[in-house]
Amino acid sequence: MGVDQPIVTGEAVALELRPAGVGSRGIAFVIDLIVQFLVTIGWVWAVSQAGGSDDAAVAAVILTLVVATVLGYPVAFEALWRGRTPGKAVMGLRVVRDDGGPIRFRHAFVRGLVGVVVDRPGFSSGLLALVPMLATRRSKRLGDLAAGTVVVQDRVPSRIAPAPTVAAELQSWAAGLDLTGISDGLAMEIRAFLGRARQLTPKGREDLGNQLLARLEVVVAPRPAAIPPWTFLETVLAERTRRATEQMSAQRGYAPPPAEPATPPPAGPFAPPS
Repeated sequence: MGVDQPIVTGEAVALELRPAGVGSRGIAFVIDLIVQFLVTIGWVWAVSQAGGSDDAAVAAVILTLVVATVLGYPVAFEALWRGRTPGKAVMGLRVVRDDGGPIRFRHAFVRGLVGVVVDRPGFSSGLLALVPMLATRRSKRLGDLAAGTVVVQDRVPSRIAPAPTVAAELQSWAAGLDLTGISDGLAMEIRAFLGRARQLTPKGREDLGNQLLARLEVVVAPRPAAIPPWTFLETVLAERTRRATEQMSAQRGYAPPPAEPATPPPAGPFAPPS
């Protein structure tokens, strides 16, 4: 399977991630199944060694441990090991969110629960896992569709699009900004606005731009009077993207790509510095 369309993260960093194929995911699943089987055998042996006169109680304990292993194994590994299980690690795979970010416990739990209840061998003989994987562009099984996740090839270097530039005279100011209050949703809205501003009517552009400006100024230091509204939006987003790009590049072990020049905005209050 080729490289899918770019995944845009909440930090507005565009990634090209290669979705994992059915074959590699199948092998990873078999590896995990073998590990789970060995763990289950270990539980059964341990409970049997502990003994007990109540066969029903022993059977109940074993059943509980088996269920906990089947569900807890993928959930625990994916939540604690950044989207990987032993099988995925061997095959160089990782589970990420649809926006390319790391999954959290809720994503892992939903994937694991749907996998156990619906789309793993047994209830559907694996068909409810295989059919969606063949039918969707990113090879998603039902658990991925429910959790909003995708399994990608972790060992294939992901290409990161160049980050927009911050004007030289604003770099020192931008570097000192506290951007932790900017949500992924707000960053994506600003990115979308800057990208399609020319397609909006002047009134629509000003209204939407002012709305975003007001929301941004709540979580970032108030805009200096010398910085026009458009420049403020673009600079804050560019700085957030720069930081995210450097972090992602460091995690992948290669230098970040050169920044791309900013696109001049349309005329009006949202205009670049003269």
